[in-house]
Amino acid sequence: MTTVTYSIPNITCHHCVHTIKMEVSELAGVQSVDGDPKSKQVTIVFDSPASETEIKALLAEINYPVAE
Repeated sequence: MTTVTYSIPNITCHHCVHTIKMEVSELAGVQSVDGDPKSKQVTIVFDSPASETEIKALLAEINYPVAE
């Protein structure tokens, strides 16, 4: 099990967090997704076959790219 926390500057409200949760939760291997609009951070717990590369690509695709 891997836990990652990403800073996502595009998060402005709870709807943003809800969208991220809905989309990322659909990836195989993702166990949980939690976010906070105030800190603009999302924490994702996942296992194989999900990967950080796949998660970051999906976040960018839905217009919530991870801050580098």
